[in-house]
This record gives sequence, structure tokens and C-alpha cells, in this order.
Amino acid sequence: MFQPPNRRRIYLMRHAEAAYLNQDGSVTSDERQVSLTPLGREQARKQAAVLASIPFDRAICSSLPRTRETAALILAGRETPELEEAPELEEVRPSRELAPAQEIEAWLKRIANPWAEANQADARFLGGERFADFDARVRPTFDRIIQADDWTHLLLVLHGAVNRSILNHVLNLPWQADVSIEQDNCCINIIDVDRGEDDQIARCLLRTVNLTAYNLNKSGMVLTNMEQAAKQVSELLGAAG
Repeated sequence: MFQPPNRRRIYLMRHAEAAYLNQDGSVTSDERQVSLTPLGREQARKQAAVLASIPFDRAICSSLPRTRETAALILAGRETPELEEAPELEEVRPSRELAPAQEIEAWLKRIANPWAEANQADARFLGGERFADFDARVRPTFDRIIQADDWTHLLLVLHGAVNRSILNHVLNLPWQADVSIEQDNCCINIIDVDRGEDDQIARCLLRTVNLTAYNLNKSGMVLTNMEQAAKQVSELLGAAG
């Protein structure tokens, strides 16, 4: 007789649109502390409606405000679960150093596609954290969470690069220079996890990637999030120059 697998489900989300620009159009001085934009809050509410029937029994975000605010909107109206924070799942860290004026064009290209050299051994995210070091803090934390036996429907609200690392991990893929799993604002990824007889993870099933119920057919969503960031920075530099 067929025995159904011991299967659990992860809803892996990226935070909604964040306010990386100040009201005067300038770039925020600390991108770690930004909150959501009004559009971001609306994105989260629409995604929350899609997930309203899911009986989450555990919910985790990173410790950064944009994931905490997104998760709170997704969980609005529920008495449980209590939202947890996992600082190890914070976003990959770029360099804080500004590019010299003569290297602005190259810098903008790196912002638009920071994954272009991700497959190289010592590759860094925009001159900051090494991808290898980033994976070394994200993936063990993810593994520890999914090995726990205190959930059946898990909500993870994290970041674009964090989600990419997790999805690569689930698919047993390395970082690649010519392939990137795009993570639009407040997107939903669905991963099923099967436990084996030894209570270890036996299989993962990737059900859904980058679902944006607020714009199902991605109409008008041509640029990636990082290309949009490069465009905004370029426009600011042009206005300043």
C-alpha cells in the first residue's frame, strides 16, 4: 500500500518594497534600518490575503525592520504564531566604501548585476561580504530550522540574496554568474520538505518560485530589483552632477 510521505511546507518570502530613498530623493544613510514604503505595505497586504488560509505554526524573519514589518502584515489578525527573529538570516552585506568618481560606470554595472562574478571562489557582494561566508551563516541556520519538529507550515520572511542562497541550497546548485533566481518584492516561494525514516530530510520539492499575487503576470516588472537600484542611483548622480 502507498504510504503518504511525512511532508511539511515552507513559505519563503522576500520582504515587500522598502524605503531605500528618503522623501527628498536621497539614498538612506543606513539601508539596514529602512521600513516599508506605502506600496510595500500594500504588496504585503495582498500577499497576506493569498496566505490567509495557511495555518502557520511557526514564523521567522531576519532581525531587520523591513522583514519584521512584512511578516507582521502577513500575520495580521492571527493570534499565533509569535514572530521569531534570526539575525543569521540578515541580508548579504555590501561594502560601505564609495566608488571613486572614475569608476562610477563600473560600479553601477556591479549594482545592476551583483551576481555576475558570484561563481568565483572569493567573490564578494558589491565588494563586501564574501558569498562563501554569507552561505556559511545562512545555510546552517536554515537547515537547523527545517530539522526542528515544531512546525508543519513555516513562514520565513527574509531577503533577496538570502532566498537565493536557500533556493540554491535546496536545489544543490552553486552560485552562478549567468543564472539568477529573481526575487521580486514580497514574493512567495513554496518548498515542501519530506522527512525520512531516520527523521532526517529525505527530499525537498520546489512548488512555487517568485509568486507575486499582486501582479501575477509580472506586467511592467521588467527590471530586476538590483537594476532598479542602479537606475535610481544613476538618476541621483545625474541630478547631483
